[in-house]
Amino acid sequence: MNTQIDFATEADLPAMADLLYELFTLESDFKPERDKQLRGLKLILDTPQIGKLFVLRVDGHIVGMANALITVSTAQGAPVLLLEDVIVSRATRGGGLGRRLVEHVCDWAKAQGMTRVTLLADQDNAPALAFYDRLGFEKSAMVVRRRML
Repeated sequence: MNTQIDFATEADLPAMADLLYELFTLESDFKPERDKQLRGLKLILDTPQIGKLFVLRVDGHIVGMANALITVSTAQGAPVLLLEDVIVSRATRGGGLGRRLVEHVCDWAKAQGMTRVTLLADQDNAPALAFYDRLGFEKSAMVVRRRML
């Protein structure tokens, strides 16, 4: 099995939208809307200063992805990363690929001078929460609030 993690290209966007469909069927706050997901992915791809898209390939096929959004923390006084849309296809879960993907993104962020990685996970997704706990992500005292515009 040949595994590779790269930055996404425009040709990767349809496969990434397929993965987002799988992810958004697991999360209670979101619903799959392919046109919106493709539009968002393209916006990130075309605006590298706001973030990077990572793809996980096994034998040349995309089986995972992560969305790394760049922001600045005044608390840290440095750039930080918001990690979103982490998904490994159901068919390839459980073999350590998700760990490799998240560690790769975290290593990249550290090399870019970022001092923190923050992520959100569905509070009812016990497997995802346990996965992030094993990777050293700690529960925050902060509570997410959202206002749609």
